[in-house]
Amino acid sequence: MEKWLGRPLMQQAHMLPLLRRTSSLLPSIFSSLTPHSSSPLPLSLSKLVFMEIPNSGLSGRLVVLAQQLRLYKPPPTSDDDEEEEQRIEESAEKVVAKVGFPESATSAAPAERFSPKRAAVLICLFEGDAGELRVILTKRSSQLSTHSGEVSLPGGKAEEADANDAETATREAKEEIGLDPSLVNVVTCLEPFLSKHLLRVIPVIGILSNKKDFNPSPNAAEVEAVFDAPLEMFLKDENRRCEERVWMSDKYLIHYFDYEIDNKKYVIWGLTAGILIRAASIVYQKPPAFTEQNPKFKVPSGVLKDTTLP
Repeated sequence: MEKWLGRPLMQQAHMLPLLRRTSSLLPSIFSSLTPHSSSPLPLSLSKLVFMEIPNSGLSGRLVVLAQQLRLYKPPPTSDDDEEEEQRIEESAEKVVAKVGFPESATSAAPAERFSPKRAAVLICLFEGDAGELRVILTKRSSQLSTHSGEVSLPGGKAEEADANDAETATREAKEEIGLDPSLVNVVTCLEPFLSKHLLRVIPVIGILSNKKDFNPSPNAAEVEAVFDAPLEMFLKDENRRCEERVWMSDKYLIHYFDYEIDNKKYVIWGLTAGILIRAASIVYQKPPAFTEQNPKFKVPSGVLKDTTLP
């Protein structure tokens, strides 16, 4: 078992034998794969998830992927690092000057600490016709006030009624592209990313067992197009370019991926590209073929709410 678990996820999936079990075991498996669950599968089912499940709609590859991702734990963020926090506070004044906010000649009361709003996006994975993992993407409407015409993952800002990040991501996906949350098995959340407008964005990974069950119905006010792309492309250096930026004295890279499907060309870049690079690295258990270099998730108290990343 140890040797098996040590192999890359996709390699494990290709070697799965067919399951010769009775259908009475299926309810237990699927109860562990329902949306919004965060606990790993019971140990007693560990052998079953490495096998094909007939008539379930969920291939052996996706079952393996679901269990492995449920065991994923995001690395601790620097939010818990007191020394880093102190450095951020000390450099806040420099950041304010750098983004052009006027500084008072007299001492004033400290500004209220900026607290980023929370958002979530859905990384919805499914098997393509050739057996490859693909991810659902959207092109935002050109009429939107922010990120108009850009490629993004379904998602948006959290609402008070949302129980968790998974509910935010799946609710937004239903509103934007008509994706029924019941079709998606949410398996894990990744570490937060910082958006251009200083949103704390949580990527939520979900698995769509059968792409044919999903008939996109984009909300024209928000979404211009719905398409999909192979997840593994975000680990390759093909059709990719990047730009270097600086935030809080730290350099980071913005990645651009040129992609064409159905005679339509898209550019997947910025936050969306960064999230997909990270997701692909976790799923395929290998780093990208290029330098990733994400910006550190830090927002000093001196930054105003309308500040954007450079």
